[in-house]
Amino acid sequence: MPDPDAFLSACPSRPLMARIGDKWATLVLVALADGPYRFGELRRRLDGISQKMLTQTTRNLERDGLVTRTLYDERPLRVEYELTSLGQTLVPQVKSLKSWAERSWHAVEQAQATFDAVHGTD
Repeated sequence: MPDPDAFLSACPSRPLMARIGDKWATLVLVALADGPYRFGELRRRLDGISQKMLTQTTRNLERDGLVTRTLYDERPLRVEYELTSLGQTLVPQVKSLKSWAERSWHAVEQAQATFDAVHGTD
């Protein structure tokens, strides 16, 4: 098997790049860097995410081995999500991306306005 090269369409790393490039996946990973969260706590932390989207995102991250889901047999049932050791290795990169976006949004917004003034918008 050749070395992975995400520039190639057949590279198996491409779906993983798409997953971690998803805004909700990135934000879930950054939030879970603080420690385990219950589903409702995680949903409140990620303002604007729907229950359905959070369920899909956590399920996908669990399938990828980045997050664990623990169900506690209590009444009411309690579910917690936590980063795996593999997920923890990704935290520095996604935290860096989040920080960059928070620092750079204004410059990007200005660049978009300049572009739109020259080229128009669709």
